[in-house]
This record gives sequence, structure tokens and C-alpha cells, in this order.
Amino acid sequence: MKTVLAVLITIAMALSMLAAPALAAEEGKPAPDFTLKSLDGRNVKLNELRGTVVLVNFWASWCGPCRTEMPLLNDLYREYRDYGFTVVGINLDEERSQAMKLLDKVPVSFPVLFDPDNGTSETYTVDAMPTTVLIDRNGVVRHHHRGYKDGFMDKYEAQIKALVLE
Repeated sequence: MKTVLAVLITIAMALSMLAAPALAAEEGKPAPDFTLKSLDGRNVKLNELRGTVVLVNFWASWCGPCRTEMPLLNDLYREYRDYGFTVVGINLDEERSQAMKLLDKVPVSFPVLFDPDNGTSETYTVDAMPTTVLIDRNGVVRHHHRGYKDGFMDKYEAQIKALVLE
């Protein structure tokens, strides 16, 4: 009996740990902190951006919609950065060189970070490419978008405007 109970408790604990990341980047909840390396090798910590509206974009070089979206995100970054807004691109390629090839063709001025072990993407429940998360000045996830289609930039821009005005 004790063995069965121990097994059930172990299974319940394992399932609760698996469920935790799925709730970690939920709209209306605090954005999970992360620390990732940037292009220039420095550590970038999400919590250090508190007080700024942050658009976190998970992307990969093999993702066609990501390649379409990146220059548009760069335009939003340049347009709104003076209003307390930033974009943080998080690359999920296994090889950093793949990301660098794309960035040579599609340069961006916002920070690009690398998540080689996919820990951050798992915490943010990235299940589609690209995935975009908008975080308010208080560090709360306000919008979580999966994928990209034409017209999404209008939606992003409206959400960014509303958040920078809060």
C-alpha cells in the first residue's frame, strides 16, 4: 500500500512540474524571467527591462513567417523605442551560425538573444513559429500570439500603442 501511494505521489509531482511551464507565460500573469546571451555575448535579463513595454519574439531561421515578420518588427521597434518600448528577438536555431546567416540578410536593430537549450521557449509555451509575447511595463504578460499572418502587425501596433500609453 505504501509503495502504491509513493508511486501515485511521484506521478502527481511529475505531472505538476510538467504543467507548470504551460501556465508560466499566461496572459495576465507575471512574465517569467530569463537570462540569455546576446549577439555580442553579454547576458540580457528580462527583469532588467522592467519599466519598458517588451515584445518578445521567438523565431528560427528556417521559419518563413519569421523571416517575413522580422523587418516589420524592426520597423515597430524603431518607431516606438523612444516611447518606452523594445523588441527582444529570441532565436531557437540549434546552430547559432544559422541565425547569423539570416541576420546578415535581414538585419535588425533590436537585441537578438539565443536560447540554445530551448528552456525559455518551453517556459513561454512556444508551440508555433513565430511566437510573440507582449509584456507591459510592470512585467505582466498582456498578449500571447502564436504564428504570423499578414495583418498581424496592425494588431501588434495597436496593442503596443495601448501599452506605451498606460
